[in-house]
Amino acid sequence: MKNNRTILLVEDDQVDMMSVKRALKDLKVTNPLVHVENGEEALEYLKAHESDQPAIILLDLNMPKMNGHEFLTIAKKDDILKSIPVIVLTTSQGELDKIQSFNLGVAGYMIKPVDYQQFVEVMRTIKLYWTLSELPR
Repeated sequence: MKNNRTILLVEDDQVDMMSVKRALKDLKVTNPLVHVENGEEALEYLKAHESDQPAIILLDLNMPKMNGHEFLTIAKKDDILKSIPVIVLTTSQGELDKIQSFNLGVAGYMIKPVDYQQFVEVMRTIKLYWTLSELPR
């Protein structure tokens, strides 16, 4: 991805976190990956690193403490955080989850496949999109 800026992964499932790390390595993405386990931790991280915001946030929806929709509701109202692109990466295929996510300003909504090779293809699509996309600084 561009400028070697951080990728923030908000994911409570350790297996999914390891799959993301492995897929990014397989795709030769060299951006640093920061992992937090819920929306509260993500907000704390983002507030602590205001001058060095991530290039992209990969966000699960179903997490303890603060889920993805709750995180988006807060982050997208914040003048500093709202411009960070967020891709939902979830197992939820629910239409209401998709609608609510886009209403809250996500840049994309991807379903996590069970098969690792399909998962790599999802990650390749995210990488390609954000490599071509012009991101605000």
